[in-house]
Amino acid sequence: MKSLALSTLAAVLSAHLVAAVQPLIVDGSNFVNSVTKDRFVMVGLAYQPAGASGYNPDSGVDPLSDPDVCLRDAAVMQKLGINTIRVYNINPAINHDLCVSIFNAVGIYIALDVNSPLGGESLNRHDPSSSYHEDYLRRIFSVVDAFKGYPNLLGFFAGNEVVNDVQSASSVPPYIRAIQRDLKQYIAKHANRVIPVGYSAADDDTRRPMWAYLSCGTDADSRADFYGLNSYQWCGDSTWETSGYQGLVDTFSNTSVPLFFSEFGCNTVKPRPFGEIAALYGSRMINSWSGGLVYEYTQEPSDYGVVEISKNGDASLLKDYDSLQSQYNKIDLKLITTRSTGAAHPACSDKFILLNHAAPFNTTMDLPACPDSDLIAAGVGSKNIGKLVDVTTLNTPHKVFTSAGVQLKNIAIVPLPADKSNTPSGEVTSDAKNSTAKADKDGNSGAAGRVVGGLSAMVAAVVTVLLVGGV
Repeated sequence: MKSLALSTLAAVLSAHLVAAVQPLIVDGSNFVNSVTKDRFVMVGLAYQPAGASGYNPDSGVDPLSDPDVCLRDAAVMQKLGINTIRVYNINPAINHDLCVSIFNAVGIYIALDVNSPLGGESLNRHDPSSSYHEDYLRRIFSVVDAFKGYPNLLGFFAGNEVVNDVQSASSVPPYIRAIQRDLKQYIAKHANRVIPVGYSAADDDTRRPMWAYLSCGTDADSRADFYGLNSYQWCGDSTWETSGYQGLVDTFSNTSVPLFFSEFGCNTVKPRPFGEIAALYGSRMINSWSGGLVYEYTQEPSDYGVVEISKNGDASLLKDYDSLQSQYNKIDLKLITTRSTGAAHPACSDKFILLNHAAPFNTTMDLPACPDSDLIAAGVGSKNIGKLVDVTTLNTPHKVFTSAGVQLKNIAIVPLPADKSNTPSGEVTSDAKNSTAKADKDGNSGAAGRVVGGLSAMVAAVVTVLLVGGV
């Protein structure tokens, strides 16, 4: 009896270590849990330690390759309430199984850029035809192969601010739709589920025509599944009236695809008060916006970080982390899970795409042909096909310190039950009482409370067996 009970307890705990979030799908202008059908709104962070300069394929390292680093960051993000990270530069030849499984275990999705800063691994905005070739397709299809097996992959960005001036607006748009087409056709052929594909845009004069161009029409293959905007309009103590957010709502009110901030978090005032959180997740925006991704997790020379990483791998929470957590804790979770209405995909007319846009913008739907359609049919022969694995280590080997310099105790990830994404819990991580979390409605605390609530019945039953068996 004792042996059976112990093995049963181990099985219960192990089952929750490998429990997966459910893949997300696009339903109108919403991201939706593919099983529960609940709306999903991003509460996210940009995650690219060392910035673009940190991407070196020859190093054998990328942001999702070191499990110790991922344990540290997933634990810190779970306390913050993050449910999505955006990763810009990855090496598709590296194994990412354990890192992605760690983020999966705590209910964090990954939005992934298929491009990189290196030559041949992104589209040249001023000469797109020269960079849209077979080797480029091999790069982006290899990224698909490396990540298609992870259920917490939210989707792929086909481009990031590729259109950002008059010249690029005159030539690039059809190439973005072509790349989206190629990615979707490759996914349909080689993945076992639909994976959303979209674009991350610059917040400039091209933002509206780019959104209109990418989301219109009946060609679902080349049409964007979602549209991200890198926006830094709200700075310091801005208000709804002074920030320009009303203009964003007016511009995108009839979106037919999920719309979100793929980057946000102006840093002209430090520490950042993050007042825009209340606006983004409030009643005036939530009908047409699906949250956003704060720029960024680690402190880099650009001074946007919420966490600073020392040379030995220890982490220190910054004041920005504290203020961001405070704002996240005020989000009305019931409000943000309410489905938005959205609109039907409009026809791709110049009148709709250009509206009042005066500068040149390429509106053609005569898209460039795929440079090598055989790659879509046969695949690129990737040997690195990602899959979830058991997460058996929960504690990070690195130390984590509050913004006041106090070391936090017992920093570990807390695996969530199946179907659950992470949410802000009310925790104040830098509190002097060592992160005492507010009790949830079941009397449990924070992230740990969410797990205890989901496991309590099973664990209690096993413990009863242990006691009866004389353990």
